[in-house]
Amino acid sequence: MREVTAGVDIGGTNTKFGLVDRDGNVLIQGSISTQNHDTFEDFINDMARAIHEAVGKVGNCELIGIGVGAANGNYYTGTIEHATNLKWKGIIPLAELFKKKLGVPCIVTNDANAAAVGEMVYGAAKGMKDFIVITLGTGLGSGIVCNGQLVNGKHGIAGEVGHTSVNPAGRYCNCGKRGCLETYVSATGIRRTVYKLLADHLEDSVLREISFDNLDTKMITDAALKGDVVAKAAFEYSGRILGMKLAETVVHTDPEAIFLFGGLSLAGDLIFEPTIRHMEENLMPVFRGKIKILPSGLQNQAASILGASSLVWNYLELQTVK
Repeated sequence: MREVTAGVDIGGTNTKFGLVDRDGNVLIQGSISTQNHDTFEDFINDMARAIHEAVGKVGNCELIGIGVGAANGNYYTGTIEHATNLKWKGIIPLAELFKKKLGVPCIVTNDANAAAVGEMVYGAAKGMKDFIVITLGTGLGSGIVCNGQLVNGKHGIAGEVGHTSVNPAGRYCNCGKRGCLETYVSATGIRRTVYKLLADHLEDSVLREISFDNLDTKMITDAALKGDVVAKAAFEYSGRILGMKLAETVVHTDPEAIFLFGGLSLAGDLIFEPTIRHMEENLMPVFRGKIKILPSGLQNQAASILGASSLVWNYLELQTVK
């Protein structure tokens, strides 16, 4: 009988899940609504039912664990703590509830940490001991691996690079602070940048015809590729800020590589080129030319499922070593 893990990615709108074997094959996947549940217990009941049905559909397999990536997920306690993008507030005992429902271990961490472990187990960081994953989605998340181990910190919430300061008097952030990196470099951040630049520039831009609510990263990317002045300036601005902050981050962990993952990273050279250029300009001289910035090896629709499921395989390997 084949052993499988369940990977669960809890998003603010929808929750993706799938069953994954040891070789990283996603055997089945699906999703349920995150929002359409009055209580978290209702959500867990639906999620457990969906996983149980998926195991039945795959057949001849044994579920050995559940890995969950979620905003503000705490690896040590198995809880989600005060997540700003979920309707359920406070501290949620996620791992405990999943284990009670399905009878297998549940490993929880934040979504960026899950991406980092996934990169190490299945992606382009195979064989690397020291690297950082930056997730560029609605916000900016980060997962840091040192000496082959995910850095969780004393309280289980280490590596929040997205909430380091760009400008203490800058843009308001959902975390309650101002000027956080993710308010400048993320899908939401670049939209805010575009609207600032539209006010500053006099040149024609197709982006003037799009409302803020309808604007997305792909529209900005397409406009930049066609030479739109404002769109190109938005990527230069975002890359400058990201590059400068990565130069600061490098001195803390001395990584071999930094991987960019998520929607904004799909803009390719538009975001990679200015990020690399500005990072190199701002690096401490001893690090220059040594730190690679690379695209994630998990840039596909199942990436979040693979990242979450890899938490279980990684956990079991660590238990074996102990």
